[in-house]
Amino acid sequence: KRPKINKKSKQHKEMATKALILPQIRVSHLSPPLPNTIEMMIRNNISATNFINFPRNFNKISRFEQQRTIFVASEQQQSNVEVSHSTSSQIKIQLYDALQGINRGIFGVSSDKKFDIEELVKQLESQNPTFEPTLSLDKVAGNWRLIYSTISILGSKRTKLGLRDFITLGDLYQNIDISQGKAVNVIKFNARGLSLLSGELRIEASFKIASKSRVDIFYNNSGITPDQLMNVFQKNYNLLLGIFNPEGWLEITYVDENLRIGRDDKGNIFVLERVN
Repeated sequence: KRPKINKKSKQHKEMATKALILPQIRVSHLSPPLPNTIEMMIRNNISATNFINFPRNFNKISRFEQQRTIFVASEQQQSNVEVSHSTSSQIKIQLYDALQGINRGIFGVSSDKKFDIEELVKQLESQNPTFEPTLSLDKVAGNWRLIYSTISILGSKRTKLGLRDFITLGDLYQNIDISQGKAVNVIKFNARGLSLLSGELRIEASFKIASKSRVDIFYNNSGITPDQLMNVFQKNYNLLLGIFNPEGWLEITYVDENLRIGRDDKGNIFVLERVN
């Protein structure tokens, strides 16, 4: 005879067996694994200092809150970098300091000094407050004095023009008359051999707007006064005129109330300050 099976005992065994079999979980039901904390820091460019400020129970907060915390920390870091950037006023101070003792760069500067100056120029250009200068020519009009240029008078050119000992190069001015579409460059000289005779080279040019930031420049006429100084430069007048002749085009890359920067078709940079 077969032993009688207790139905209640059989049901208990089946329930125990089912309890040991874990239900299958589809892959789609699983949430993606959380990335490693260090990897998240690297991806979001978070510094160790910012990470120190994270909650100590970082592993216990939700995935959404982890991502939000990292995003905020990253934003704060970027904001701090932006605040650290120099303002245009600070850059101007640095630029004027770099220009000390180089005589506007016309007789040459060291490559390191030139690099530093032109980096400051680029920083100013990136903060140009006048985006379309030829549409705001009132900001360009008036009298300006050259404080830096990559135009250079070196070697035999300087010797031929007597700019080593005999003649001293003075200030260089530019007057822009927007009503007539004209610009006059004035280059001052002092001739030591002529009882400190003062004189000037005047170059008159006209300009036409070519784009929102560029003007085309056309040479009109020039002359040196007084006659005694003209006699000194007569032999090398074309050389002198070739150095300061503005004909071509000029890109106005920065202009505000008291400073203007331009770049011409010959690759030269001009930095000028407004004068009364």
